Amino acid sequence: MATTIRAISHEERLSLVDHLDELRTRLIVSVVALAIAFGFCLWQNNALLHLINAPLSKQTEKQVAKGHGPLGQTALAQQGVLKVAHDTQAIVLALSAPGSGLSSATRAQLAGVIPNLRADVAKIPKVPEGNKPVTLGIGEPFTTTITVTLFFALIIALPVILFELYGFVLPAFRPRERRIALPLLTAIPFLFVIGVAFGYFVVLPAAVRFFQNFNSGEFNVLVQANQYYKFAATVLLAMGLVFQVPVAILGATRVGIVTPKQLRKNRRYAVVACAAVAAFLPGDAVTLILETVPLYVLYEVSILLASFVERRDAARARTEAAERASRDPAPPTNAAAEPTVQEIIDHVDRELSD
Repeated sequence: MATTIRAISHEERLSLVDHLDELRTRLIVSVVALAIAFGFCLWQNNALLHLINAPLSKQTEKQVAKGHGPLGQTALAQQGVLKVAHDTQAIVLALSAPGSGLSSATRAQLAGVIPNLRADVAKIPKVPEGNKPVTLGIGEPFTTTITVTLFFALIIALPVILFELYGFVLPAFRPRERRIALPLLTAIPFLFVIGVAFGYFVVLPAAVRFFQNFNSGEFNVLVQANQYYKFAATVLLAMGLVFQVPVAILGATRVGIVTPKQLRKNRRYAVVACAAVAAFLPGDAVTLILETVPLYVLYEVSILLASFVERRDAARARTEAAERASRDPAPPTNAAAEPTVQEIIDHVDRELSD
């Protein structure tokens, strides 16, 4: 029976039942990996929510500090209350001092108020908090938490899922095709993680900054949790897929669809294509540049990789040809050629005539 422990070779012939059994086993392994990742992410859901909320919080903290929006007005009122509380505390301390001119009973009464006043002042937040996503439905906190948890669980379990997918698909490839496909398939999860990281640290903050500041003076901006998490997931997944450009280009060159020389010749079209792809991603002019530049860098990296692989394959082909020539040497070129039948007949005729 086929299992995920033993790799299936191209020469093996499995029945339909064996293929289904192997598929079932690999699906079970993938589901178990996803379930373990989901349990871990659910356990750490507060940290994950804080992580995905960080770009929004950092941007809106600036707006709140400037007094923009309802939270900004609340922050201004909070700062005013804090200032009044500090001034009141200073007045009470001055009046409770021995040289204030008040009676000892009044000063003692004011001194008893000071601890409570200090405790109340300490409860007032010193720094305004950033705008957290807003939930509207009674079950939305639960559903959004599960959504974010599942999203991170998929990212964590992706290497295992892809490994099982590769293990099921690769036996269909011949040895030469497998040598081409295996490095490409192995690079997919790593490039995906790099793309997600780039989207989180570069693209998502820039996109949030643009959309939060766009005409914000005319609106009371409150971000709904469900919409924000869909937007963040779209940005991160899009960047993860965009970073698969080297795999696609290298695969196209390996199967002979395009050559590195053609890729170099069409650089101008590549720039336009990168800008067009970046234009479909969320953001503004700044994020358009931030997305176009890495896309073109990936294109150039793909050309370098394709050229390296092409030179390596050419060198390998020359080596194999030399080895075959050494094993099967050609007949000497200076050896005397055997006479044909007509030449033998002509020679006999000449001998008889002589």
